[in-house]
Amino acid sequence: MSRLSERATLAAYRAGWSLVRRMPDRLAYGTFDLIADVTWRRRGKSVERMRSNYATVRPELSPAELDSLVRAGMRSYLRYWCDSFRLPDRSIEELIDGVRVVGDDAVRAELQSGRSAVIFLGHMGNWDFGGAWSTTQLAPVTTVAERLKPEELFDEFLTYREGLGMRIIPLTGGSDVFRELTKACRSGALVALLADRDLTKGGVEVDFCGQRARMAIGPAALAVNTGAALFPCIVHYEPHPRGHGWRTVVTFHDAVEVPAEGTSRDKVQAMTQACADVLSQAVREHTHDWHMMQRVFTKDLDGDRLSASTAEPRPADLT
Repeated sequence: MSRLSERATLAAYRAGWSLVRRMPDRLAYGTFDLIADVTWRRRGKSVERMRSNYATVRPELSPAELDSLVRAGMRSYLRYWCDSFRLPDRSIEELIDGVRVVGDDAVRAELQSGRSAVIFLGHMGNWDFGGAWSTTQLAPVTTVAERLKPEELFDEFLTYREGLGMRIIPLTGGSDVFRELTKACRSGALVALLADRDLTKGGVEVDFCGQRARMAIGPAALAVNTGAALFPCIVHYEPHPRGHGWRTVVTFHDAVEVPAEGTSRDKVQAMTQACADVLSQAVREHTHDWHMMQRVFTKDLDGDRLSASTAEPRPADLT
């Protein structure tokens, strides 16, 4: 049954890439809004996790306001997928028209000098659209992708993102990720990493939107180890000024300086916290564009561990 489910998932994604790319813009995005609304009404596990995360970062909202925000979040998330399905067919002119960039001068200066730049990203807006823009207008992007199941689906995403000009390093099942990223930094690459969720269990705890959360150390560790400049970057949506749909806003913030004192771990901790501070402000301001449907806050992770430790053993646990 698992294999059948994987094949169905793969078929659905392939159909999406094929069908959605043939649809007129208004019909395509309207369809994905409808899918978002249906998913929101069903209140499945992912939607409820989004609701919990939104309630954590926006505790002042009433239940009705939170419900409306989650609906907007699901629409933003499905807009990401519609964008991504249609992105390979976008011309350079459409790509430029679909992005407003803010504060890129310092990043450009680093890259033009031959030095590397490391970008700290959250799961906000459309990072694929931002990456495609960066690859064509700034520098080719090197990034890491989590492996998906089935394997054919991961290969589809790999081909898709490499087709946009990005270099993709698999998180697992390949060469040492940090070593490859270090090589990229030492060759002057633009390295962009999603870091608001720790996938390796080697992350650090930071203050995030008034709570403790675990985030990945990769961006800060690369900056400390290679001397590359570290830039927090926020990606979100805004209505297109010409009144047709949405466009992506890519905002580069000031570089995070490496602390003069402390151990390497202390420096990584401080730099990751500085990036989390930037992300906190952005998530509170553009909450509906934060597509986080996994546990990131320590209070939720601790609850999972407590539940696991106090659960009655199942037969499978005893073998």
